[in-house]
Amino acid sequence: MTTLTTMPMPANGTAIGMADGGIRAVPEGDASTGVAVHAAVSGPDGTPRAASAGLLDLMVWLSPAFPVGGFTYSHGLEWAIEDGSVATAPDLEAWLADVLRHGAGRNDAILFAAAWRAAAGGDVAALADVVELAAALQPTRERRLEASQQGAAFVKAVTDAWPHDAMAALVAALQARFGTVPWTYAVAVATASAAHGIALADALPATLQAFAANVISAGVRAIPLGQTDGLRILRRLGPVVSAVAAEGQVAGLDDLGGAAVRADIASMKHETQYTRLFRS
Repeated sequence: MTTLTTMPMPANGTAIGMADGGIRAVPEGDASTGVAVHAAVSGPDGTPRAASAGLLDLMVWLSPAFPVGGFTYSHGLEWAIEDGSVATAPDLEAWLADVLRHGAGRNDAILFAAAWRAAAGGDVAALADVVELAAALQPTRERRLEASQQGAAFVKAVTDAWPHDAMAALVAALQARFGTVPWTYAVAVATASAAHGIALADALPATLQAFAANVISAGVRAIPLGQTDGLRILRRLGPVVSAVAAEGQVAGLDDLGGAAVRADIASMKHETQYTRLFRS
């Protein structure tokens, strides 16, 4: 018996049939950049899956409860607090805004977009180049630990709990190339998002916001600040997150670079800080 499932077509885009029988909706303005939203994709068991299910997955993956150990890292903030550079809520907001605009936030956004496009297109060679570049760009030992430990933990958790043929194929191909894949967190989330049909325009800003929320959480605990102060900072940083994500989607790997030098120095200083709550 054949069951026909009827799905509404997007009002602002074009629906095209896929070879696997699914339907992909391409919103207007996105087709030229390769950013596509899946109206329906096939799950690991071949059943149709609404795009909203992918967004629900993304919410779980970026939750503070997801087992990547993000709560143990401060991205060098702990030293800045010890040094007195960050002592108030406005200090934390300014510090993190600069990290997003001029430091790891901007670079991660560019690397995320490049990894997403490579993974979405099944271009393993291009994805491997991004994986390798992202690992090489970590400026300090602790920042490399922060990115690599969370990246590897993320891939393990997603592949164990969300088995998916496309993701499994990408991971296997990278393992064949590297042996132990030098994952970084941003590239890992980008790869999984692309494999599971989550749009770049959704996954990238959500990942940047999760990064900001994690650093704010470290500040709330270490400065200390109230939870409401932390929420206000996260809300006010929303436009910064959106702007950095938008820039990351149109920038190329040649645009990588940063000027958040004090944040990098803070990470180096943290390695020898006498009293520490965090691993970075």
